[in-house]
Amino acid sequence: MWEARAREGRGPDLLAWTRAQPLAATPLRRETFTAPQDRVLVLTWWEGEPDADHPELAEPPEELVTRAVHRWRFASVDVSQGRDGVHPMG
Repeated sequence: MWEARAREGRGPDLLAWTRAQPLAATPLRRETFTAPQDRVLVLTWWEGEPDADHPELAEPPEELVTRAVHRWRFASVDVSQGRDGVHPMG
């Protein structure tokens, strides 16, 4: 998980920068979110253990962000199904 907070009024610029960033390898899935306070969040899904050497998104240019990027790695332990038996995220 990669999360950054944009400088005031720079949220759209941070989002555009983030979406344009390639990774050195292709994840199983990559999803980008926005949140209040001009935050941008990127979740990537990879095969293997969370401590494996998976590529990371870079630090954005300083003029776009208020602080260093936050990064966390998680391992999936459960997937819930929607009411119709289909996973809610596709």
